[in-house]
Amino acid sequence: MVAYPVTVEAMSSRFDGEYTFVDLFAGCGGLSLGLMMAGWKGLAAVEKDSLAFETLRFNLIEGGRGWIYDWPDWLPKKPCNVRVFRRKYEEEIAALNGQVTLIAGGPPCQSFSLAGRRNKGDPRNHLFKAYVEIVDLVRPRLLLLENVHGIAIEFNKKRRSQENTGGRRPRPYSARIKEALEEIGYEVYPGLVRAVDYGVPQFRPRYIMVGVDTRRGYDLEGIAPFLMLSSQREAFLESKSIPVDRPVTVHDAISDLEARGKGLVDCLDRPGFEQVAYAGPRTHYQRLLRDGCDGTAPNSMGMARHRPKTTERFERILSTCRRGVQLCKADRERFGLKKHCVVPLDGDRPCHTLTTLPDDILHYAEPRILTVREFARLQSFPDWFEFKGKYTTGGDRRVKECPRYTQVGNAVPPLFAEFLGLVLHQLAEQLVHGSLSETIRHRSADARCARGAR
Repeated sequence: MVAYPVTVEAMSSRFDGEYTFVDLFAGCGGLSLGLMMAGWKGLAAVEKDSLAFETLRFNLIEGGRGWIYDWPDWLPKKPCNVRVFRRKYEEEIAALNGQVTLIAGGPPCQSFSLAGRRNKGDPRNHLFKAYVEIVDLVRPRLLLLENVHGIAIEFNKKRRSQENTGGRRPRPYSARIKEALEEIGYEVYPGLVRAVDYGVPQFRPRYIMVGVDTRRGYDLEGIAPFLMLSSQREAFLESKSIPVDRPVTVHDAISDLEARGKGLVDCLDRPGFEQVAYAGPRTHYQRLLRDGCDGTAPNSMGMARHRPKTTERFERILSTCRRGVQLCKADRERFGLKKHCVVPLDGDRPCHTLTTLPDDILHYAEPRILTVREFARLQSFPDWFEFKGKYTTGGDRRVKECPRYTQVGNAVPPLFAEFLGLVLHQLAEQLVHGSLSETIRHRSADARCARGAR
């Protein structure tokens, strides 16, 4: 079997929702939203944080824009830890066997991230075990796991003593997850991709695993999920009228949210703060994300209230430092910054990979940090998607709460998730029917699709 390139028309049309998914570790819903936009039918989602779940519930559980889960009666519409979900609803989960095409999600990534402290003792590292147990109960045809690329890097690359490890080298968690899934009968295809290659204005390298249930007797010859991703990239971008020969830039994404030349008004959802008086989109990417907003301003536009000294420092950084890369040690010392990651954005390039901390990123043209909505634009969330809960948190609550900036920074970009959903639908068709369905299988005479196959 061969993963043929598809036409622009096929990529731009959603399928009929016959395939279903469950989203574990759903966060605020970026992955679920993208899958639904591709035509997948969401059955349920699991998310433990109350703030993230509030956003998820508002938009995708009780929302009225057509993207909504077919939520089961037995599952309360409340936050739930994946371990509790596995233990408390084992019988109901097992009853989903044969009804779920895809289990998607990504275990918490904070301890794996190369931008963080990489704590191998973090108990969240082992949440993948609950994921595997749920997979074994449900036996979906396909699996999708998404995480930071640090999950594929060992915490300690140096060989430990034989006394401590029996002479074995430490393994990255990606290898442990792959092995656990193989033990329950899944063929796992891992790969590293960048969101920027699929229309997202952010580099954001991510480690992806696609799994196929080998117990169903599928012919796996020729199955190549990442070849499908690369060969169909151009058709997807063209279906969205996104350029295929250059990345979407920061300016493309957020220039309409600049404060310069506009008035400021009271923030609608952050009392005591101001927001830009929104005047409308300027670029195609902005119009793409504005679709369905009926001219109304998006939420989460509250701007930070910087002290004059902070604003002055930001102005000096923007005027004297390299754009689009982290400040070097000398620059951090020059400005008295203890933070390791501070990036003044370059408006003519994609964004540095977003973290969950708002003060890691400086605006490309104004001496300030980004708003939550600007974060969301760089993550490809549509403007109608509303974020709920507090904007930020601090101190020891940072590891316990998931405010708006964190929700956005942790999310899977919906635009990239939509493309994943389209390709996974084709993969499911290929597995079930032995070849791609007629609507997506024929070789396009379009030269642009032919280039995407090379």
